[in-house]
Amino acid sequence: MNTISISELKINPSLAILQSEDYPLAIKSRSQTKAYILGKSFFESILSFIEDRADRNAVSKTDFKQKVSFEKVAKELGV
Repeated sequence: MNTISISELKINPSLAILQSEDYPLAIKSRSQTKAYILGKSFFESILSFIEDRADRNAVSKTDFKQKVSFEKVAKELGV
């Protein structure tokens, strides 16, 4: 994982953002990780994964034998 100190971040925030495009960038202070910077596309991929996972879980927990329509579940999920 790439790392950058808080001092380096203050001096050149654009470089930190550039370095975080493909993989998270750890922000360190006194050798301890204090935060992470995520690039836009990486962050959006994580959100998409989480939303898809939540949707799959909701559908798998729905008991369609009790005459709950898929359309109703989809509408509740905003799909």
